[in-house]
Amino acid sequence: MDRVYAPISRPTIGSVGKTGIWRSLKPVINYDKCTGCFLCWMYCPEGTIDATDGRVSIDYDYCKGCGICANVCPVKAIEMVREE
Repeated sequence: MDRVYAPISRPTIGSVGKTGIWRSLKPVINYDKCTGCFLCWMYCPEGTIDATDGRVSIDYDYCKGCGICANVCPVKAIEMVREE
């Protein structure tokens, strides 16, 4: 089944500066569990999750660590871990 996604408008990367330096938790994706539903990509309020070739990735330079992606993941493939 082919997935069709609505186009979204995204600001250019870095247009508001890097924001990830003060986060206390960061999302980590378990790719063995990920089903490629892209809900994390759709709900990320900062647009830091990229969906390319059926896989998601997180740009940690701009991720604020809000945890929305982990909360919407239906298979719990995203875990919030303490930033080191």
